[in-house]
Amino acid sequence: MGRIHIPRGASDVMTVLALDGFDSYVVGGCVRDSLLGLEPHDWDICTNATPVEVLETFAKRGVKTIETGIKHGTVTVCLGDAGEQYEVTTFRIDGEYSDSRHPDSVSFTPSLREDLARRDFTVNAMAYNEVDGLIDPFGGEKALRDNEISCVGNPADRFREDALRVMRALRFASTYGFSIREDTAKAIHQFAPRLSNIAAERIQSELNKLLLGSGVLQVLLDYSDVMAVIIPEFAPCIGFDQKNRYHEYTIYDHIVHAVANYTGDDLSVKVALLLHDIGKPQCYTEDERGGHFHGHGVPSRDLADIVTKRLRYDNKTRDEVLTLVLYHDSVIEPTYNVVRRWLNKIGETNFRKLLQVRMADIKAHAKDTQASRIERCLALHDILDEVIAQEQCFSMKDLAIRGKDVMSFGVPEGKLVGDTLRHILDTVINGEIPNEIEPQMQAVQQYLAVCAHE
Repeated sequence: MGRIHIPRGASDVMTVLALDGFDSYVVGGCVRDSLLGLEPHDWDICTNATPVEVLETFAKRGVKTIETGIKHGTVTVCLGDAGEQYEVTTFRIDGEYSDSRHPDSVSFTPSLREDLARRDFTVNAMAYNEVDGLIDPFGGEKALRDNEISCVGNPADRFREDALRVMRALRFASTYGFSIREDTAKAIHQFAPRLSNIAAERIQSELNKLLLGSGVLQVLLDYSDVMAVIIPEFAPCIGFDQKNRYHEYTIYDHIVHAVANYTGDDLSVKVALLLHDIGKPQCYTEDERGGHFHGHGVPSRDLADIVTKRLRYDNKTRDEVLTLVLYHDSVIEPTYNVVRRWLNKIGETNFRKLLQVRMADIKAHAKDTQASRIERCLALHDILDEVIAQEQCFSMKDLAIRGKDVMSFGVPEGKLVGDTLRHILDTVINGEIPNEIEPQMQAVQQYLAVCAHE
């Protein structure tokens, strides 16, 4: 296990609290990540001082504080000119969770153990200071050594209190590549339906982290029922035999393997892979050669539109995901003309993402069907890099001529100018003329002559 090095700012906050006779500890995720040898994002502090006592302790020393969540015991302490912030929360006991998300009330307690007992997982129920060392009443350090996610106390109680913990358990398992202890896993399956009551934004946040985790494959395979709660459109995909020589997995299992095959950190690519075949059951046909899913990009795009709206993804991510899902199975020949045309159609950024989606998708197909398709995908990468490096023309802004050049032939500003430029761009993309002013002006003259006789 790694060592816990409390940063200067957090240490200063704890020192000030100690000067007034209060105990304090760093707690939760920062302890967990430190023990795993990772750099914590935040350093949260818990204390036996009440919120009012925390405010008074820092106020008399001229330190700025913010009453972040005063009724739940949280005060933010701001240090230095840069306003470095640390959340300080009073030891507390949570009341009933009538909405399956937030406690109806909290009461403060002088007991650190009681505070840790209310937390979700043992790996998050540890505290530390430099006097007492690691406080670990529920075996969080052992769980880290065992690579295991387990609830504090009775798992059913923890998930009944807050259904989002179902997604948090899966997220932690995926992020750290951990397994989930049997009693906790059983409760996850039992309480998964309660996720339908959780705000879409919170589901999305946990799902995104889950998808980017190193253990995403096993988590999604083991908890397809949870995925079908947060994305009901997955239900028809689970267990669907594709009866196709290109596939060795069911639709859902193929999707999951494709997601896992992409190890980058582009969220749009991950979400697109998660949804790329979700519409397959809608267009299944079967003949003597087996099962087919002709044109499944369209229903998959349509369902992806519904899912990403419901989960409140931002417009940029949604647009990218829908583009990638729609075109993920398109036939794209590895030629310069074709690559330039696709660059014109969806842009360089989306085309690069599309190739990442295609490679991950191909590698989730039957092993003996991959070689030629991987080779084609790699060839597309090479041609794309050449087109970009050579600054080849594939968009209107790249053309050597402009609208004013077309109008120099007496064409008034309007639709014909745009039509002419698009025609010239097509001829350049197709390699019929170079991206140079003189041949393009000749092509404009010829095009306008044809238009004049129509």
